[in-house]
Amino acid sequence: MTGGALLLPVLCMAAETLYVYPEKGQSEAQLEKDKEACHEWAVKQTGVDPVKMAEETPDKTKSAGGAGVLGGAGLGAARGAASGDAAAGAVHGLGVAGLVRVIRARRQMQEQHDSYMQAHQEQQTQLDNYDRAYGACLSGRGYTVR
Repeated sequence: MTGGALLLPVLCMAAETLYVYPEKGQSEAQLEKDKEACHEWAVKQTGVDPVKMAEETPDKTKSAGGAGVLGGAGLGAARGAASGDAAAGAVHGLGVAGLVRVIRARRQMQEQHDSYMQAHQEQQTQLDNYDRAYGACLSGRGYTVR
């Protein structure tokens, strides 16, 4: 482009938008070729492909497991029978089992959150590396990248 060259936004998979300005009068078609070539080069250099990362689905969460409410009621009934009141023991067992389930669920949610945050940080670092390589390639081909 000559004279009134436009600032062209190039969307990357990271949260930022890169702006690429053709300093040497490159055409739109040349820019597209260079973007594709630089994408391939950046993937080879970093081992990170933002397109594939976006297509990946997160792992399904695991269930909490455990004996559950019925197990707690059964255990409570057995204890209650030993002391002469199976019904009261079963009710107490239900309450304890419910509390244990809540504690396990809370712990599982915290572990899932921590795992998600760690994976997100690692992914962001990988995308930042890709963006630097992609920008360096375009810069080397005569574009200003911001």
